[in-house]
Amino acid sequence: MDRRTIWAILLMMVIAVAPAILLKRPAVPAGGEAGRVPSGRVGSAGVASLDSAAVPPGRTQADSAPAPTRGRDTNHPVTSPPPRLPAAPPSAAVHVSSPLYNYGISTRGGRLVEATLPRYRSMAPGDRGRPVQLFPPNNQLLGLTLVLGRDSIVFADQPFTPSADSLAVTAPTPLRLSASRNGITVDLTYTFRPDDYEIGIAGHVTGVGPNGGLLLVGMGPTLANTEADSNENHRALALVTKHDETERVDFGGLKPGVPKTVSGPLEWSAIKSKYFLTGLLAFDSTGGGISGVTATAAPPTSKRPTEADVRVSIPLRPDGNFSYTVYAGPMEHDRLARIGHGLDDVNPYGWPGLRTVIRPLAAGVRWLLVWMHEHLHLAYGLVLIFFGILVRTLLWPLNQKAMRANMQMQAVQPLMKEIQEKYKNDPQKVQQEMFKLYKEYGVNPLGGCWPMLLPMPVLFALFFVFQNTLELRGASFLWLPDLSRPDPLYIIPVVMGLSMFGLSKVGQIGMPPNPQARMMLYIMPVMMTFLFLNFASGLNLYYAVSNMASIPQQWMLARERRKRTAKAIVEVKTKDPETAARRAKRKA
Repeated sequence: MDRRTIWAILLMMVIAVAPAILLKRPAVPAGGEAGRVPSGRVGSAGVASLDSAAVPPGRTQADSAPAPTRGRDTNHPVTSPPPRLPAAPPSAAVHVSSPLYNYGISTRGGRLVEATLPRYRSMAPGDRGRPVQLFPPNNQLLGLTLVLGRDSIVFADQPFTPSADSLAVTAPTPLRLSASRNGITVDLTYTFRPDDYEIGIAGHVTGVGPNGGLLLVGMGPTLANTEADSNENHRALALVTKHDETERVDFGGLKPGVPKTVSGPLEWSAIKSKYFLTGLLAFDSTGGGISGVTATAAPPTSKRPTEADVRVSIPLRPDGNFSYTVYAGPMEHDRLARIGHGLDDVNPYGWPGLRTVIRPLAAGVRWLLVWMHEHLHLAYGLVLIFFGILVRTLLWPLNQKAMRANMQMQAVQPLMKEIQEKYKNDPQKVQQEMFKLYKEYGVNPLGGCWPMLLPMPVLFALFFVFQNTLELRGASFLWLPDLSRPDPLYIIPVVMGLSMFGLSKVGQIGMPPNPQARMMLYIMPVMMTFLFLNFASGLNLYYAVSNMASIPQQWMLARERRKRTAKAIVEVKTKDPETAARRAKRKA
């Protein structure tokens, strides 16, 4: 492989991984006003916000001026942060349990305030080993506000009467809640199933009127940290919505006090961390049943917010009936794919612009790794070892062709130099003679490059798989505690660097002395080792195995290169007539 090819591969890898290193955002401790009531406006996007100042308790007067919108993505500046919800007395919680989850529904507001997942263990400092708890205190998920005409009625802090104190879910099981405020009654039915994390919600509001209304459903303020690296988990916090395609708004990119509006119709809206999410799905006869979403970041204690007051707007029909589905659980790709409506794309593989290429390949790699783990009963570390060998085995013929093409190029190098020297003042003639030379000797100048680049997309796909795949979370192997996290002892990146050095060293056997190539032999492994130090240990393991699996092929081709070199020397010493005649003809 020549120097330009090596630099091209290096630059491709730097371009692919640089955003993950350079665009990291510092995490911020949770803070701010989580239970705020938005200012009283109803915009053309159907996204309402409330202002509770100078109105009777429980009922707020909406501002008559509509909020301006700018397409699907709108920023509305506000002059002051909205006020908090009124302080509420302590409330009880209805505990709902199944083998998959333990949910807690607050009797004050009917909010989902607890979601414990027994199948997943927290890795956060202080909670390590305990079942994952998705929500921080004062969670506002499912808190309701009604907008009827110019009036806004807050039910997020209103006492609800439940139909049961606790539920053990072994079959589809309903929980009914009812509350009244200012002459308006809200009846809710939550339906739980034992085998998934979805909650079906149906409700009825009395006294809506012929013009209908708007239902604001709270989704904020954030998700609790569940990972050992809280910075990485906070960087992953985002609001994701689905119209024709998914749209992501990172919490870290929100401006405190400035609402971010995504206009509908939307099929779903979700708040995600690195591995878990809460989502609300609503549909009607025309498609998406969500008219819009607003997210207002709370004032952060540092540079970047990690909390936001998120409200989903759902049109309320004149008959007062409404329904939607809530998901509160892990980002299991297959489970989300079964729900449909593109919910499995809530955590897309790749960066914008590269997703079209990376996503299918990453999804295929993820599927194969999980399939090998589940059906061959192999640890994920062994899966990665076999996968690395498998990839190199499949690419063996192409690599063989590429390496032999490189040897052909090296064989004609003296003739190429002669042409360049002879026609150094006529570039067009040099190009013509080069094409004749390639045709005469059957050399493809690009034949040695592109097969070498084929493993790169697999490497990039694995980078995103280890960043986003829940199944690899906490998977240990040998001394590596978590294949999705860097090696705490930095052993596997060093092994990867040594494997790269060994592969390059064997690849230079039989090649003519080249100071530049010799310099790259030592520089490239060192650069790659430092680059991969903070990457997932599983990615380092795959790359090391891939390099080691390539060494036998490089060794075999090095022997072939030596034989060709020895044959060429013999031909020169014996002054092979055919070769001499060809050279003489070209010099003429």
